Amino acid sequence: MNKEQIINNTKTFVQQTLKNAEGGHDWFHILRVWNNAKLIAKDENVDNFIVELGALLHDIADSKFNNGDETVGPKMAQEFLENQHVENAIIEHVENIITNISFKGGNFKQQFNSPELKVIQDADRLDAIGAIGIARCFNYGGFKNRTLYNPEIPPKLNQTKEEYKHSKAPTINHFYEKLLLLKERMNTKTGKKIAEERHVYMEVFLQQFYDEWNGKK
Repeated sequence: MNKEQIINNTKTFVQQTLKNAEGGHDWFHILRVWNNAKLIAKDENVDNFIVELGALLHDIADSKFNNGDETVGPKMAQEFLENQHVENAIIEHVENIITNISFKGGNFKQQFNSPELKVIQDADRLDAIGAIGIARCFNYGGFKNRTLYNPEIPPKLNQTKEEYKHSKAPTINHFYEKLLLLKERMNTKTGKKIAEERHVYMEVFLQQFYDEWNGKK
């Protein structure tokens, strides 16, 4: 089986697996990250096959929807790729990407790094900021039945991984606890450039939100 066939099979597998997923972590999220990753990879010295597989499989079983279990995604990816007869070194690389890609409160120390992970991480983070990032943030907040905003509950910065995972804070707090921090955590030149523009868009949105909240506009 050639690489193109494996990529196509992976696309089909992910589409079917995530057909009933929450709107911010569904197939269309994967598709955007996949496209972002291919765009960023053009200016990076990476293995494009690994980049595409990692982007397609990075959220195959997000721990948020699996009782916090971070082993489900890598295991599903491993089993699928073994069935596609992908070589073990590539499977292990993709598993490491899935395990280490997430923000996890910002204090998580990656146990693995590679140029391919950096590309996919940037691609995933770009989908968490800007207009789509805002939409995804409020979609997930609604999914978890969180309040939009509560001035009496300030954002909690520098959360531990467990605090971040179990947070029930208002959706607006998530901007300060994660989204506004991502611009400074981008890895690649292309990722940093795109993130700058999307970061400004979020700042404008937040100012408008507060003005409307306080009856100024």
